[in-house]
Amino acid sequence: MCQDTHGIGRRALFVTGAAAALTLGSVSFAAADGQGQGTPGTQETKAVRGTLPPGCPDFVYVPVEVPAGVREIKVSYTYDRPGVPAGTTGNALDIGIFDQHGTELGGKGFRGWSGGARTEFFIRADDATPGYLPGPVHAGTWYVALGPYTVAPQGLNYELTITLTYGEPGTPVRPVYPPSRAKGRGRDWYRGDCHLHSWYSDGRRTPAEIAALARAAGLDFINSSDHNTHSSHAHWADQAGDDLLIMLGEEITTRNGHVVALGTDPGTFVDWRYRARDNRFGRFARQIHKAGGLVVPAHPHATCVGCAWKFGFGEADAVEVWNGPYTPDDEVALAAWDATLVASVLDNKEWLPAMGNSDAHRDPDPVGVPQTVVLADDLTREAIQEGLRAGRSYVAESKNVKVSFTATGGRGEQAGIGERLKVAADTPVTVRLEASGVPRCTVRFVTDEGVLLTSDPLPVAGSGVVEWQTTPQYAAYVRAELRHETAAGPVPGALAALTNPIFLGSAER
Repeated sequence: MCQDTHGIGRRALFVTGAAAALTLGSVSFAAADGQGQGTPGTQETKAVRGTLPPGCPDFVYVPVEVPAGVREIKVSYTYDRPGVPAGTTGNALDIGIFDQHGTELGGKGFRGWSGGARTEFFIRADDATPGYLPGPVHAGTWYVALGPYTVAPQGLNYELTITLTYGEPGTPVRPVYPPSRAKGRGRDWYRGDCHLHSWYSDGRRTPAEIAALARAAGLDFINSSDHNTHSSHAHWADQAGDDLLIMLGEEITTRNGHVVALGTDPGTFVDWRYRARDNRFGRFARQIHKAGGLVVPAHPHATCVGCAWKFGFGEADAVEVWNGPYTPDDEVALAAWDATLVASVLDNKEWLPAMGNSDAHRDPDPVGVPQTVVLADDLTREAIQEGLRAGRSYVAESKNVKVSFTATGGRGEQAGIGERLKVAADTPVTVRLEASGVPRCTVRFVTDEGVLLTSDPLPVAGSGVVEWQTTPQYAAYVRAELRHETAAGPVPGALAALTNPIFLGSAER
């Protein structure tokens, strides 16, 4: 049983809303007990200790009775990290806070989350720790949220220290958000990285540092995606410019996978406190769409605890198949995504485009490795999202990689990435790839039957053209991979670039 000790007395536990959450007995301050108000300039501190056993609910809430007249609330915490047997997870405890509006799913009371990135935070009207939302500290029941990410067999002993500072509130800050368009080049290929972390969650870079790295990486757009908080949204405006579109979002980090909300309206918060078995993801996917964003499951086959995607892809607009430097879990994600394309070979059947992002957190994580290159009508939020949703895009390992990929029918009909070449099943089709910035890379053409062409390595100069002849009855779709050389025999090398497919045929089969 979970236990908490406030001072010297144990309090009972109370179950709240979802089965995977518990609320402990409340912490009360002297001013609240006396229905009064603390003396301006004074502080009051309470310590809370407790133990969370293995199998404890995903979220444990510690209510804090906040009296009137509080200028600032500050919370710090510690927990033990005992040694554990090999192959067993140790202790990791996340933290955040909800205000007097409560902890109901949907986040009306959400005031911040830092996960395990910080040991303390504060909130007041004019400022807050990164990851938290500034604003008045109103009287009522606030809730410190604990998230036992992993718990050692011995249990997890924690201590919270809550400090209230009394006095007049500061002047509330008015958020300013980046514009939803940049200058652009009209219809063109634009490069972006839509999965980035700043110091507003567990990253270590400021928005200014990220924006500078994005420009150096040749990016035209980025998307903020801090874990389980939208607190960074109001801190990007002065980094945007004619040369860089900054979209706003969040990485919703659940216990059954992560999903990037890509390009939501400023100030949109999306809750993460559910698992696949709770049947609640659809509600929040709809919220992302209603807020003008795209739903993009991230690193679906990552091996970290809680990272693998288990909600299905029915609500997804795209899927991240390449996350950071190319690794075996990306190879699995790529193969799993390719398997979904077969169901999309008929006309009017939706298909799930692939994309790639860096998921960069801190040095030496490179921003823009990889990057998604999208054909869009302009450099605006809506145009970029439209191109991504349509699959008019490819993924490249850097700004040096450029790819052109087309399919041409016998009468000159032509289709590009993400499009369909509508010709008869027996029509000869020429598939052509032009690439630069890919020295000694091998080109592979992948179809619904598998890899049907593997080229010789491209020249050291890095540019080349590869053509292949086929028909729609032989290949329902074709996509291209550019692979680095490998010394492991039949094992494919790491990706240098990856295209979304071109579908072949009129699909009346």
